[in-house]
Amino acid sequence: MDSNNQNLNIRLFHTNDIHSHFETWPTIVGLLKSKRELARTNGEEYLTFDIGDFVDRFHPISEATIGKGNVNLLNEAEYDAVTIGNNEGITLAKEDLLKLYEHASFDVLVSNLMIKEENSKAFSKPYEIYERNGLKIGVIGLTISYPVFYDCLGWSIQDPIESLEQILPIVTEQSDIVIVLSHLGLKIDQMIAKQFKGIDVILGAHTHHLLPNGEYLENTLLCGTGKHGNYLGEVLLTVNKQTKQIINKTASVIEIHNIPKHYQDEPTSHYLAYLMRMSEEILSEPTALLSKNLPTNWFKESLLPRILANSLKQWTEADISLINAGILLDGLNRGVVTRGHIHRICPHPINPCTVYLSGSELLEVINRGEEKELVHLKMKGFGFRGKVIGMMVYDGVTIVNRHVKRHLYREDIFINGEMLDLSRNYKLGTLDLFTFGKFFPQISEAKNKKYYMPEFIRDVLLWALKSM
Repeated sequence: MDSNNQNLNIRLFHTNDIHSHFETWPTIVGLLKSKRELARTNGEEYLTFDIGDFVDRFHPISEATIGKGNVNLLNEAEYDAVTIGNNEGITLAKEDLLKLYEHASFDVLVSNLMIKEENSKAFSKPYEIYERNGLKIGVIGLTISYPVFYDCLGWSIQDPIESLEQILPIVTEQSDIVIVLSHLGLKIDQMIAKQFKGIDVILGAHTHHLLPNGEYLENTLLCGTGKHGNYLGEVLLTVNKQTKQIINKTASVIEIHNIPKHYQDEPTSHYLAYLMRMSEEILSEPTALLSKNLPTNWFKESLLPRILANSLKQWTEADISLINAGILLDGLNRGVVTRGHIHRICPHPINPCTVYLSGSELLEVINRGEEKELVHLKMKGFGFRGKVIGMMVYDGVTIVNRHVKRHLYREDIFINGEMLDLSRNYKLGTLDLFTFGKFFPQISEAKNKKYYMPEFIRDVLLWALKSM
């Protein structure tokens, strides 16, 4: 507190888009403990928030515990509130998300996600008012809206801007300071700052933006700490205790990899090790018995990707299927296959889907899939947790002289034994990965899409292996 005793400092500590990257977590927790102790010593107040995508099922702990291990870590780190990201929202079955936070010791704030069924108990609340030293701090949670996916899972997702229009006046009336936990991305945060009055701070996420000293728009301070626990964010608000007005607000980030090792919180390190042992035991459950090795090669024909493509075609009841070989990080050896083996080689939170394409569109897709630039593309995002896209693998599609011709024509392609019909519509079973971005415009722009949720592509693989 300032020497004149009229001003109060409030510190907001925040993380976002950790994505179950726990490598830096013990250091983050140790740093939080140190900073909170210093704030207490100086007579300052503080709050700690996570802005979503803390859970990512690529990690064995998150997969085995269905995210509850992540929640325990947040409990131990003494967070005050979180909002959810798309990884919590649409990579968990509805019943699993409803149970995810049942033992949370922090508030879960999401104002734009509702349960469709009446009289069902919500797992979150739209906002919370925190009182610190006579000051009322209103905190609103918002998550990115993916209506098609949330609807598939049985949720009702509202446009976050419409939700904010309804909630902000209620919170502003009750609060001296207003903070938004926004898993919406930087562009939407900027739009909110320009469009809405009365928001003091937006703690951002989703687009993994790093704002080392924040960004000021109108009277709002925008913040973001990048991704994967590389940074811890801190906002310092200096408030006049008499008028309850903010005198000054500043944002900063601390690069965790530069923090000395002695800051690591030992209890957190031990607890992570325990969670890992427990998760490996859970994932050691046998799921299939293989009589032979099933290899994977990202750039040549190999057995396991063909099996996955075949099972996807059957599972979605499609005419044909298309996957990328890079979706499988490795092959499987003969003998017992466990849940852990399947998860290790296919960790992606990617769902099966179907789209309808005309023969002419399918011809364009196949030609695009043969381009070396796409096959060798190294990428992250859209749920893909692999290294490289790899060659395209089909079931129900025969390509004549595939590795000879630079460009393929109708007469080079046979669908289930018949030459490609350019005017016919084909049902394609594929990965939701290809309905995003610019990989295949014909797929991403197709109007007739169906997503299979909450199943991941590894569930299809497991289904195939069990029947072998």
